[in-house]
Amino acid sequence: MRLRPILALLLVLAVVVPALSPAATFVMAQEAAAEMPPMPRPRPDPDSLPPTPASPAVPLPATPATDAITALTAAPQPVTLSARITQEGAPIPDGLVWRIFDTVPDASGELALVAKSELGTPTVELPPGEYVVHVAYGRAQTSEPLSVVPGPNEKAFILEAGALRLNSAVTGDIPIPVGLLKFDIFTAGEENDRAMVAEGLAPNDIVTLNAGTYHIVSYFGSVNAVVRADLRVEAGQLTDATLYHHASQVGFKLVSETGGEAIADVEWTVKTADGATIFSELGAFPSTVLAEGEYLVLAKQGEKVFSREFQVQPGSPREIEVLTTVY
Repeated sequence: MRLRPILALLLVLAVVVPALSPAATFVMAQEAAAEMPPMPRPRPDPDSLPPTPASPAVPLPATPATDAITALTAAPQPVTLSARITQEGAPIPDGLVWRIFDTVPDASGELALVAKSELGTPTVELPPGEYVVHVAYGRAQTSEPLSVVPGPNEKAFILEAGALRLNSAVTGDIPIPVGLLKFDIFTAGEENDRAMVAEGLAPNDIVTLNAGTYHIVSYFGSVNAVVRADLRVEAGQLTDATLYHHASQVGFKLVSETGGEAIADVEWTVKTADGATIFSELGAFPSTVLAEGEYLVLAKQGEKVFSREFQVQPGSPREIEVLTTVY
């Protein structure tokens, strides 16, 4: 039969193959490794790695060039300042007050004053940096930022200022004594929003102000003669204004008969028509200024009180006599 030769062949193969398997396997592995490309190494998870410590900053070595630049940017530089009333006007020669502040608040929260001058065109020395410059001319003023750079610096300021001259008279152009007049100037607006600009000015004083509208109060005497007005100040112009009072100067004396001699040591009290006391004084010849209206005057001598009703009309000074013989 043919099965016997086939079985013999199978036995031979079974013996040969196991004997050659380790070597053959090694050779095949080498051949496979030679044919396959190398596998990349696995990348580590960045979240699992400890942070890399930062390298300390190493300052660059100083050189003559860097030293020169540092010295130039830290050294004070010349700054020339000037101011004009209007854009077309000439520089203001004097009467200016310059203040220069740092832009960084100090420990108290205020801007530190670094320079001040009262020259018309000052030149100050400031290190390069940022500043705020305030300049005042009378009561006109302005503030602007200033950047100082290496080299000469110049800056011109435009105040847009005008002037105001005030006076008052009694209706009818009756002059008022200078000593009885004074003026206050406020910013315009509602009464509660006004800010004081100038106080207690004498008549005919020239006040320099920024252009704009202002609320003016004129006081004739110290009682109730008050006039108010809103006035406009134009840049580069002098505004003359006269305010008119409806009031009069009034003097008092206590007499025993009309035109008689004034009695001394009298206590005087003046009341308005609604009973409010607006004036009191001790003497033989007191005087005051009262606005137009009706009043009651009381003259007390010892235990006796004498009175008289009177009316004030705008006009020249007048005298009110109170008679002791009325009662």
